[in-house]
Amino acid sequence: MSSQRRSSSRIQAKQKEVEEIQLRRKAEGVEAEEKSNEVEVSPVKSRKRVRRSSSRKSVVKEVVEEKETTEKKKEEVVVEGKPTKKKKKKSASDEKRELMEVWNEKMVAETENAGGALSDKSSTAKVKETIRTFNKHYLHLVQVEEERVAKEIAEFEKTNGGKKSAAKKKSRGKKSPKKDAKTKEEKHPSKRPSKRPDLKVITKMMQNNEILYPGKRIGSIPGIEVGYQFYSRAEMVAVGFHSHWLNGIDFIGKSYSKMYKLNLPVAVAIVISGMYEDDLDNAEDVVYTGQGGHNLTGNKRQIQDQKLERGNLALKNCCKQEVPVRVIRGHNSSRSYTRKVYTYDGLYKVDKYWAEKGLSGFTVYKFRLRRVEGQPTLTTNQVYFTMGRVPQSTAEIRGLICEDITNGQENVPIPATNLVDDPPVPPPPGFKYLKSLKVAKSVKLPVSASGCKCNGKCIDPNTCECAKSNGSEFPYVSKDGGRLIEAKDVVFECGPNCGCGPECVNRTSQRGLQYRLEVFRTAKKGWAVRSWDFIPSDCLQTIKGLGGRERRSKNVTYASSLLEKYNDQDSESAPEFCIDAGSTGNVARFINHCCEPNLFVQCVLSTHNDLRLARVVLFAADNIPPLQELTYDYGYALDSVLDSDGKVKQMACYCGAAGCRKRLF
Repeated sequence: MSSQRRSSSRIQAKQKEVEEIQLRRKAEGVEAEEKSNEVEVSPVKSRKRVRRSSSRKSVVKEVVEEKETTEKKKEEVVVEGKPTKKKKKKSASDEKRELMEVWNEKMVAETENAGGALSDKSSTAKVKETIRTFNKHYLHLVQVEEERVAKEIAEFEKTNGGKKSAAKKKSRGKKSPKKDAKTKEEKHPSKRPSKRPDLKVITKMMQNNEILYPGKRIGSIPGIEVGYQFYSRAEMVAVGFHSHWLNGIDFIGKSYSKMYKLNLPVAVAIVISGMYEDDLDNAEDVVYTGQGGHNLTGNKRQIQDQKLERGNLALKNCCKQEVPVRVIRGHNSSRSYTRKVYTYDGLYKVDKYWAEKGLSGFTVYKFRLRRVEGQPTLTTNQVYFTMGRVPQSTAEIRGLICEDITNGQENVPIPATNLVDDPPVPPPPGFKYLKSLKVAKSVKLPVSASGCKCNGKCIDPNTCECAKSNGSEFPYVSKDGGRLIEAKDVVFECGPNCGCGPECVNRTSQRGLQYRLEVFRTAKKGWAVRSWDFIPSDCLQTIKGLGGRERRSKNVTYASSLLEKYNDQDSESAPEFCIDAGSTGNVARFINHCCEPNLFVQCVLSTHNDLRLARVVLFAADNIPPLQELTYDYGYALDSVLDSDGKVKQMACYCGAAGCRKRLF
């Protein structure tokens, strides 16, 4: 906090000094101009005389008042309350240099303060938190969109349901062109285009000042290394990596003339995604087609000549001034939640440019880009989700010791591999895989929940009893097979006594395994788990336990009353339960701890309402690429584990995270 104040005062002092310089130069310019126009302006003249100075009256008035103040203070200059000697007159180059310093410090200060609480974190952590913020807004807006579509579907079916038979009878005769046109207009709401929640997120984050790097930057961006993957164009905008969700070329214009001593505009980033038919991508050497003139909504072919303006002019200026450009490659991917993935491949320099007739016969601008030397190895192949390393079948798995540890209990098999031990050892001997929780005979099960009376799928959160328990809203959105909108104290799902079926969105955690997982052996951490598929993030606000979850204003009082009920009970008299996965359990038994995890724990109730026997479900805290180890925070407090003699037990942590505590407990 103190460093920020010192930085702020330093910036303010320099800004004040620069303002005085600008006013002095403005005054000199105005005086010279007025003199040439034979209009006399003097600081000792009356205000009436100044007001008669034509259209420049407001500017001249400010200059006159500033000169009067300066005359009184010209013998001494006060800095931080202490008188000093009169400063020497600075040259124009010094004034320009100081102006640049003030501007740059201002931009750095804005960047450091971007995202509020993120200012004290590392660049990598800032990027991660910004993407989490994006996902939080995104899932909430997806929920709004799904509710809108559901409402329109209900209204559509209510309005048109009784007219279907009549319409069929009338259509037996000759078809009317007008009726056909009308029929085309009346599309079912489920087939209408969405309202693009990702674009609404960008607007919301801009309004909330949550864009990580709002000012455009030339070169690398802190916290984003070569190989970093984005799963939508909107994510790049949220971070400030590429500031437009549609255009391929991101550039800075004349408004940055004070910050950069360059001939503007210049490009800062480009996206190569196959939008233009004339692109030629050879990884290290790229021939990039300029922007403009192609059919955006049709076949993407060129339909008119391109012009040397905007992004094209910016790339030309990069070539002339040797300004590097960030290159992002986008590829189609069925495993990404947007069906696209974008990988940062490093900095490139524009080697040359030219105009030529394209494949469609129109003039296009071409730019040859060459990758800057000394950067990490090109990671374009990672765009394909490392398909070269992800096995397509169990026969291709290296170090395979078990084809399926579940013995067919899950929707997809879970193989186990060991490339560490020689000879390779299998998972713990005697381990028995169980898909569901097995309750001991001594545990008395609570009374079953009554459930909701919905039919088929739960749609209206205002009438569904289970949704009411969640604050009159559903905790999930149906996108990507079901995603948790935000972490809650407890999630109430539909259960066996509900009228809805298995396709209900409020049964998301009951659908079983959705991704291809692998149990593998590590050198220091024993067994671990990773996914062969991309896993889209749910929304994580906090994972500090049940009492630490952030409550929303709409959150249900029922869940809060449950928490208070069990928190108020005497810990000595209240029975305690634990899940013992030593010899039996499911795949989560092999998931390791990490101080910076990519999963978080959520308690879920469905068959009953006893919080002490809630199901423990793991959700994705971040977008998890294939082959990244799955981890969650075990939640041990340091020095909290004691041995039989009451002495503190310690265990080292080998998670390898940047913020690792070095101890598990």
